[in-house]
Amino acid sequence: MPEALLSRDAAFEKGRVALLIVDMQKAWLDRAAGAAHGVTEPDEFYEVTGEVTVPSCARLLAAAREAGVEVVHTIIRSLTEDGRDRSLDHKLTPIHLARSDPDALPVEALRPVGDEILIPKTSSGVFNSTNIDYVLRNLGVRNLVVCGVMTDQCVDMAVRDAADRGYRVAVPADACFAASRARHDTALKAFGGYCWRTDTTEIVRRFALLR
Repeated sequence: MPEALLSRDAAFEKGRVALLIVDMQKAWLDRAAGAAHGVTEPDEFYEVTGEVTVPSCARLLAAAREAGVEVVHTIIRSLTEDGRDRSLDHKLTPIHLARSDPDALPVEALRPVGDEILIPKTSSGVFNSTNIDYVLRNLGVRNLVVCGVMTDQCVDMAVRDAADRGYRVAVPADACFAASRARHDTALKAFGGYCWRTDTTEIVRRFALLR
């Protein structure tokens, strides 16, 4: 394999890139919706996600759509109303968003459109509890741009698992966040060896080259 292709930040190839948006759901990002589901995060989380993370993901989403880049949304949502299909970890936590719960959908700014793919999961790692690997390979994806929440949980696992399965992973740090800045920064350092750490502006620039 040519040395250039071994670089984590190698140029994107048209038709070989996907944007994976992780768990950008109303239940987690909207304070009132979260409270209704027994979820309360620190003020910092709602401030940063509202002012930085969601807008950054929206920029990535718009750029991906304009460039014809595949978009895959993953959300935490049970396949059933009572959540009997959930993982043991989600039952113990407990985490449950019913199949019909509108709060399980992405926030309005990041809703799927057209035939964009939305994959529900009931584990932290999307590669562990869904057929996303099968789907991405069918799409011919080689480069995976990962953004969303939480940096130290579901984003972390998506990055590591994707890297282990042979995808070249890019993470725009400003398009992710955790319950706190400290947890966000620590996670980025911890999984930095599995990906190319970059920012939204650079990914948007690279997507534009694929038009």
